[in-house]
Amino acid sequence: MFEVFDGSFTQQEPIPDEGIAAAMAVLQHGRLHRYNVTQGELGETALLEQEFAAFTGAKYALAVASGGYAMGCALRAVGVKAGDTVLSNGFTLAPVPGAIASVGAEPLFVETADTLTIDLDDLEAQIEASAAKVLLLSHMRGHLCDMDRLMAICDAAGVVVIEDCAHTMGASWQGTPSGRHGVVGCYSCQTYKHVNSGEGGFLISDDPEVMARAIILSGSYMLYERHAAAPPAEVFERVKYVTPNISGRMDNLRAAILRPQLAKLPAQVQAWNDRYAALENGLRNAPGLAVIERDPRGVYVGSSVQFRLPEASGPEIEEFTSRCAARGVELKWFGAAEPKAFTSRYDSWRYARPQALARTDEILSGLLDMRLPLTFSVADCEVIARIIQSEARALQGRAALAG
Repeated sequence: MFEVFDGSFTQQEPIPDEGIAAAMAVLQHGRLHRYNVTQGELGETALLEQEFAAFTGAKYALAVASGGYAMGCALRAVGVKAGDTVLSNGFTLAPVPGAIASVGAEPLFVETADTLTIDLDDLEAQIEASAAKVLLLSHMRGHLCDMDRLMAICDAAGVVVIEDCAHTMGASWQGTPSGRHGVVGCYSCQTYKHVNSGEGGFLISDDPEVMARAIILSGSYMLYERHAAAPPAEVFERVKYVTPNISGRMDNLRAAILRPQLAKLPAQVQAWNDRYAALENGLRNAPGLAVIERDPRGVYVGSSVQFRLPEASGPEIEEFTSRCAARGVELKWFGAAEPKAFTSRYDSWRYARPQALARTDEILSGLLDMRLPLTFSVADCEVIARIIQSEARALQGRAALAG
């Protein structure tokens, strides 16, 4: 049977009724700006920060305008200056090197392991060769590296770690929530992430001075006492006159939408992982296709799936993705020579120093990516897996005939 899938890969679940009601209340009173509150009131944004700090186990949390802003703010807050070198993953999305470039620093990319995580051997070598003192670590597409070894490497070399957790809100390593290993954890609330306010983001930290700087940077003026998940006032006294305002606040409307979603996130994580498991199981034995193995020490959030066609040529992958698209399955290829949609490679970011990452090139050359929205059912994921598997077989058949 020639199956076709008719679902949308960009359709998200509706905002919960509680979020809609809370948003309506904000619209009705009109106090959307986070600091526009009545005497003694904690606005929606301040309440959300309290709840996100509790969710992650962090001392402090800050809600901001986007995940990209969160990363740039974190880099500034830990002291990165123009001209500094900041290490990061060779396989990531453009906002990560973009955040480094936004502060005038220079990205230095690290090779990629078969698991799509940062290559820890190359990280160690790059730290020694560059003397870089900051790593902006991307948990790209929710794949967690061995965080124990990574932190041992970075701690021994005095390297500050900032975690990009755009794809790992709700994930953990050895029981520690993603974002809690480094000095700062950064998260996204963009529509395709794990909570949805269209745009938005968070920073978390246990470091009081770093968080005080981040709050001032985000545009608190001298209203920082209206933050409930913040350091004490005396910490702000040390930084408030030397920290610029680079406004990127979250507003009360977005926070109102997010609070009920955060409360439901553990159940949503399980729902994503049920769908991911159904898809992964269906792909595991497909001919010519390699699934990405995950380290069992980590708990992931399966909101997207990646697999490789390691033996396929570029034209074969283009034909494969076109045939899948004709059957309703939308795949993105990270190995394409030109950036397309959200996919791009490190050599597309020409504001960074030129580098050659042979292992990353090899991995990306056959790497395919697919969103997995919760509007899909487990049965939908089984259909998608069958379509991909049948097209993988057809690809192998065409290759055999050509050979």
